[in-house]
Amino acid sequence: MQRHNATVSPLVLDAIHHLVEKEGLPQSRLAQVVSDLSRLFTKERTELSRSYLEAPAVATAYLSYFVPVNLSKIQVLLDEMPIAQLQEQFSVLDLGSGPGTGSLAVLDWWHQQKYAGALSVVAVDSSQGALTQASQLWNQYCHAAGIRGASFHSYKRDLEQTDWSESIRQSAPFDLIILANTVNEMYAGAKDPIAARTAVVSQALSLLAPSGTMMILEPALRETSRALHHLRDRLLQEKQCTVFSPCLHENSCPALVNPYDWCHEERAWDQPTVIQQIDDEVGFIKDALKFSYLLLRKDGKTITERRSDVYRVVSELREMKGEKRAWLCNEQGRHEVGRQDRLASPQNEAFDQWHRGAIVQIERIVRKEKGGKVSALGRIEQDAAVKIVRDQNPLCFGS
Repeated sequence: MQRHNATVSPLVLDAIHHLVEKEGLPQSRLAQVVSDLSRLFTKERTELSRSYLEAPAVATAYLSYFVPVNLSKIQVLLDEMPIAQLQEQFSVLDLGSGPGTGSLAVLDWWHQQKYAGALSVVAVDSSQGALTQASQLWNQYCHAAGIRGASFHSYKRDLEQTDWSESIRQSAPFDLIILANTVNEMYAGAKDPIAARTAVVSQALSLLAPSGTMMILEPALRETSRALHHLRDRLLQEKQCTVFSPCLHENSCPALVNPYDWCHEERAWDQPTVIQQIDDEVGFIKDALKFSYLLLRKDGKTITERRSDVYRVVSELREMKGEKRAWLCNEQGRHEVGRQDRLASPQNEAFDQWHRGAIVQIERIVRKEKGGKVSALGRIEQDAAVKIVRDQNPLCFGS
């Protein structure tokens, strides 16, 4: 099965370069700010100011490094969501847009896929400087690509203020609502941040078209991922929506049972040269896209048919002495499954192609009993058929 790496288009890179070049930030300084930002995003999250994009050097570093990375993550998910709705006008709401990462991701994706109809994007952020950059990126891309059928509007609004949606509602409903690296930065000091964030997401869901998709993308850190799992459970309990992907069930998230567990994605991608150069200078390795996400719907549509023998692979395929193992998740919970090397066969050879995020079907899983207890480890036997239902890479499907 051929797998395709995510890429960043030359049009996107040129639009970013055009904007960054004007700032004239030296490469050494750029790399240092990227390193500082990365530390704040990961290890020192409590020190992250909500207005960090207002600082010119920080805004330039974010554009140069984090926009291409996050844009690629969004485009991976754009390829995953249902596309039947894109035949006519496509309207998008980019919440907590920053410098328009989601807006630019959709514009580039819409242009590259040559979808018919007009594109309309509304961006919302509390930083006027970031919204100005978003508009500049949009205009530069449209100018370079010769695009005339796309419109961009921005609103300076604070999502933590309950009236943020009043002026935006006139543009609703939206076919796609994006919250990319936004939810985790809201209500950081609140007594119950999950409840507060759920209220914002619920408010946004009221602006979603009946056949639309809400995309929530978060960092792959344990803290932010588990917070997203809690948000998911709260939304489902309140029957605000259903999960299209990644979950294959509507039950409580089984990753929350163990405080050390969390779910995240890892997708292959081709690094742009500018990212490689910064990585080399600061010692980063970003050869894959890592993130946690939800694609939410109101119509009950799901990424694949939900069955008791269909699972999401939620870990890497781990090679051990004489066998391989992986963790799976579906309506039955989160379970570890293995296959001994000596039991490899044509029927189960698809097991060797498993990777994090793949959706697989297993004819039979055996759990042995010893001392009156059933083993938690499931086994795939030699004659059990294994199939990859969907490979989590753009345009890759198994049969």
